[in-house]
Amino acid sequence: MKYLPTLIMLLSASLGAAEVSHLNRDAALEAGLPFSEAVRVNDTLYLSGEVGRKPFATEVVPGGIEAEARQIMENISGLLEANGLGLENVVKCTVMLADIKEWPAFNAVYVEYFSAPYPARSAFAASGLALGASVEVECIAAYPD
Repeated sequence: MKYLPTLIMLLSASLGAAEVSHLNRDAALEAGLPFSEAVRVNDTLYLSGEVGRKPFATEVVPGGIEAEARQIMENISGLLEANGLGLENVVKCTVMLADIKEWPAFNAVYVEYFSAPYPARSAFAASGLALGASVEVECIAAYPD
């Protein structure tokens, strides 16, 4: 028990404060979006949700769930690349679908971009996605050691 204060002090010193960076490309800053494209906390990168629109456009791409899913994956890939990562660094995805019946169509596109071992993933149906989108995806990626 007499070593507990020393142990706590050593653990606190080794943990240190989290390094937080809000990351936005110039076009995102110019668009005046009320959120960051990505936030880095130490070696973890949190991406904001992406819908199937060309970067900084105000409407989703035409063509339905598959076209939107492809655009989302391209957007995510580009944002990861801008921050020194790739799809292989993604550890978790959250998928929001306007219609859960479109899950198989989304999944068919998803597996074109990710390969085993796949990131962890959650999916659910949501009502009223931004810009009337059919799908939105957010990801978490980890920087390698």
